[in-house]
Amino acid sequence: MMVLLTETMGDGNYSMVSEIVLLGLTSSLEIHLVLVLVFSMFYMAGILGNLLVVLTVISDSHLHFPMYFLLANLSFIDMWVSSITVPKMISDLFKERKVISFQGCITQMFFIHVIGGTEMVLLTAMALDRYIAICRPLHYLIIMNFRTCVLLLMGAWTIGIMHSLIQTVFVANLPFCGPNEVDSFYCDLPRFIKLACTVTYRLEFMVTANSGFISLGTFCILIISYVFILVTVWQHSSDGLSKALSTLSAHIIVVILFFGPCIFVYSWPFLTVPVDKFLAIFDVIITPFLNPVIYTFRNKDMKMAIRRIFSQMLSFPKLL
Repeated sequence: MMVLLTETMGDGNYSMVSEIVLLGLTSSLEIHLVLVLVFSMFYMAGILGNLLVVLTVISDSHLHFPMYFLLANLSFIDMWVSSITVPKMISDLFKERKVISFQGCITQMFFIHVIGGTEMVLLTAMALDRYIAICRPLHYLIIMNFRTCVLLLMGAWTIGIMHSLIQTVFVANLPFCGPNEVDSFYCDLPRFIKLACTVTYRLEFMVTANSGFISLGTFCILIISYVFILVTVWQHSSDGLSKALSTLSAHIIVVILFFGPCIFVYSWPFLTVPVDKFLAIFDVIITPFLNPVIYTFRNKDMKMAIRRIFSQMLSFPKLL
């Protein structure tokens, strides 16, 4: 049943939605039990994997370089990517009626886009880091010093917050009088705006321009930058091309995994189809799980640092 609050405004009355009903992924109880197990495993593995990357970079002095500073921050962001939506999604699988308060829905959308916008800029900063490391290795530590890394990180969070605020402020002020059902497992702008009791085509265009075009534009910039790096390396040394490919391959995989679902969902966000929900699962569960796997198992320095940490942990009881 739709829950409404009735308020008085001037001489008339209007009704405002007080909660949002999430239809979730499926109504099958058997599938729910499987999803709880699978999602819980991926979520915990993703959190632990990203936490391991962050702690490894902080504790191992051999990794105190710009590349690993940015990587640790990517892992920190990935922990939030999952935590904003996945715990509630898992708990809702046990409930017949899945609801979230109107304010909670707005808050969830705000943080989803803060984290998403920040990660887009951070991935661009990581591409810049690889360009300087490969194309200007002698000047790498001069250009990518600690101050530069902090400024890049501050810029990423600032852009992420602004990107989210621009959309959330307008959406929060829309009139919502019912219906209040969202065909998803979390709140997000395309489906949420459709619930507004007003014409929203201008706002829909703004969201498409803000989220969709930014996702697509950033993705194109990153791919072009990687191509430019590879061409530059190939022109200087054909032997260095394989090394550059090895270095960049992890970044390219992460970029495709992150931007693929975002581009599909937000470039044409108001032609919502059921596949949107499953692409969202990929973005909030699978990608945060795969990022530490990709960076850890493909990076020799990271693997050595993790071995050193585990060796120290195993030898610590012997010292007591």
